[in-house]
Amino acid sequence: MISAGKTEQLPDHQRIVITGVGLTAPNGNSLADFRGALLAGTSGVSEYEIRYFGKTFAGVCDFDVRRHQTRKDARRGTRAGSIGAYCANETIQDSGVDWENTDKDRVGIYIGVTEHGNVETENEIFEISNFEYDTKFWSHHHNPRTVANNPAGEIAINMGITGPHYTIGAACAAGNAGLIQGAQQLRLDECDLAIAGGVSESIHTFGIFAGFASQGALATHDNAGEASRPFDMNRNGIVVAEGGCLYVLERLSDAKARHAKIYGELVGYAMNTDATDFVLPNPERQTQCIHKALNRAGLEAEQIDIVSTHATGTSMGDSLECEAIRNVFGKSPTTFINNAKSFIGHSMGAAGSLELAGNLPAFEDGVCHATINIDELDPDCALDGLVQNQPRESGKPADYILNNSFGMLGINSVVIIKRFTA
Repeated sequence: MISAGKTEQLPDHQRIVITGVGLTAPNGNSLADFRGALLAGTSGVSEYEIRYFGKTFAGVCDFDVRRHQTRKDARRGTRAGSIGAYCANETIQDSGVDWENTDKDRVGIYIGVTEHGNVETENEIFEISNFEYDTKFWSHHHNPRTVANNPAGEIAINMGITGPHYTIGAACAAGNAGLIQGAQQLRLDECDLAIAGGVSESIHTFGIFAGFASQGALATHDNAGEASRPFDMNRNGIVVAEGGCLYVLERLSDAKARHAKIYGELVGYAMNTDATDFVLPNPERQTQCIHKALNRAGLEAEQIDIVSTHATGTSMGDSLECEAIRNVFGKSPTTFINNAKSFIGHSMGAAGSLELAGNLPAFEDGVCHATINIDELDPDCALDGLVQNQPRESGKPADYILNNSFGMLGINSVVIIKRFTA
């Protein structure tokens, strides 16, 4: 644990930096493409149909599975595994690390997930329904497909990584949780390089759509690209999305030694729990989580340039998060606030890591991407710094980005990334 204070006061081997980004989102398969879509206002939400449930909307990724997997490996594995393998290989390539000569025993894989195994179980039940539910037709791949460590394990096999691998089940706070775990393991010297973040295959299970629909929390609209609309007065629920974003995390001392490009430095983080409800957020606990992350980073609220919100497009969830943000940031004129789910939907376990990635280029260009689809701002979501419909330029590179990710059963996570300065 880091005590409150500037991370510059820590020795370089305890400072954790991002040196690689690999992602697939419904509107881009690289950081450059994803960022370009966010600045251009390009939605990745499309019409979608899934068995039993029928027609709806979803954020669907379109990446080249065969870029890093054989057809056989993709067929015997999972969609989450394919997303993970794609993002992990892309982040390693982006980092510029000498992968061939890297000690794979000293590479750790820390993957946040919301849930895993539902897709594969639903698929198998559907298949045996064609054979009068005779279980002799049940796939022998089912068990390795559904174990909780599957996405991380598929990455390990794909890349020959022999260090620790596991998934972090943290609901929709999981993307941040993967980053936090990676940073902690580096500081504990459990690994020298961490592949960390989150992945989601959620759109491939009809159960998640049916579940949100039964809660009255699944978005409907006449236009797919306008269905995900956090903070809007007429928002009516979540657009489910798949996706992934994995980072290479390293100690600053190692990154300096190989003259790596540094996207940013992880200077603050926190996790806590509401312990009040299965699905309804607790703004008091969210406020506390944000304050804990700020305290760990040794920062005041007004030093944060961009707050990336978790807001999913549900009525109560958005309003309560805005209450928490207002509690911390008040009327700070220097803090911009945005949301990426308005573009891609809710990518569950990948949400936190993807949403953070969309803001990282602000360390160079000083531009805060917008929240789109706000036609009529809900007064309960009125925040002075909310960037609506069009990107906003600050006139200077951002110094600090704070990333909110909250999830069911009251799990909260906050990560703060700093523009790297030696």
